[in-house]
Amino acid sequence: MAIEAAGRLYVVATPIGNLGDLSVRAREILLSVSLIAAEDTRHTGVLLKAHGVQTPQMSLHDHNEHDRAGDIIERLRQGASVALVSDAGTPAISDPGFELVRAVAAAGFEVVAIPGPCAAIAALSIGALPTDRFCFEGFLPARGAARRKRLQSLATEARTLVLYEAPHRLREALQDCAAVFGGERSATVAREITKMHEMTYRGPLRELLSRAAADADFSRGEIVLLIAGAPQTPADEDRGADGHGGALDRVLKILLAELPLKQAASLAARIIEARDNEAYKRALVLKQESASQS
Repeated sequence: MAIEAAGRLYVVATPIGNLGDLSVRAREILLSVSLIAAEDTRHTGVLLKAHGVQTPQMSLHDHNEHDRAGDIIERLRQGASVALVSDAGTPAISDPGFELVRAVAAAGFEVVAIPGPCAAIAALSIGALPTDRFCFEGFLPARGAARRKRLQSLATEARTLVLYEAPHRLREALQDCAAVFGGERSATVAREITKMHEMTYRGPLRELLSRAAADADFSRGEIVLLIAGAPQTPADEDRGADGHGGALDRVLKILLAELPLKQAASLAARIIEARDNEAYKRALVLKQESASQS
C-alpha cells in the first residue's frame, strides 16, 4: 500500500535514438518531478536540453544503485517525486533500475510506469519473425564458452529469441548461434534503431554471419538480434509446455496452492508418473510465472 502524501517514483522511457520520440507525457513528468535519477547525467542532459527541461539530476547506475536507493526513498518520504531514466529506452530492461524499483516498492511507495521506447519491442515490430510469443534474453555472456552454454540451453526454445549484443561481439555471437541453432535458422539483426544510420538485415543465420564478415558497418552501433524459435513437430505440440499434454501443469497448479513447492512437485510426479526432477523444474517455472503476475 502506498504511503499517504508521499512522493512517487516514475519509471520514464526515453528515446533510443531519435530525440523526437520522447512522449508528451514523459516530458511533462520530467518537468514536474523534483529530481531525475539518470544512468549518465551528461547523456540525459542532452535530451533534457533538447526538450527544455531543467530539472536537477542525480546519477544512478549499476555501481551506485544500491546506495542511491536509500537517498531516493528518503526524498519520497518527504513528499518529493523522482523520475528514473536510463541512457536510452525503458529503465530496468537490461539497464539500471531494477534494484531501485524493488526497494521503492518494498518501502511502500507508488511506482508509476511512463511507457515509451524499448529497443527489444521496436526490433520485434520490424523483424518479420513471429511476435505472438517471444523470449527476451538480454545480453549473452561475453565469453565464448559461457555464451555457447547459454545458447545450448535455448536450442529447443520455440519462441522468438530477442537478444542484445555489443557490436564488437556480434560476429562471434552469430557464429555461435549458427553452430548451435543451425545456419538455416531465420534471424534478424536490427542496428541503430531510430537513428540516422538505422539498418535491418533479415535472413538465415549463415547469411547474416557472412554479411558480418564482409561488411564493417554491419557490426556498428546498438544492436538487437532476433532469432526464430526452434521448429516444433506435432509431437512437441501434443506434449505441451510441461511435456505431458498439460497434465503436469494442471496438477501442479492445484497442489502449489496448498503445499510447499518441493512437496507439491513430488506428489505431482507420483500422480502423473513423471520424473521427480522434471516435476520440480516445472513447479519452479509455474511458481515464478505466478509471482510475476501477482
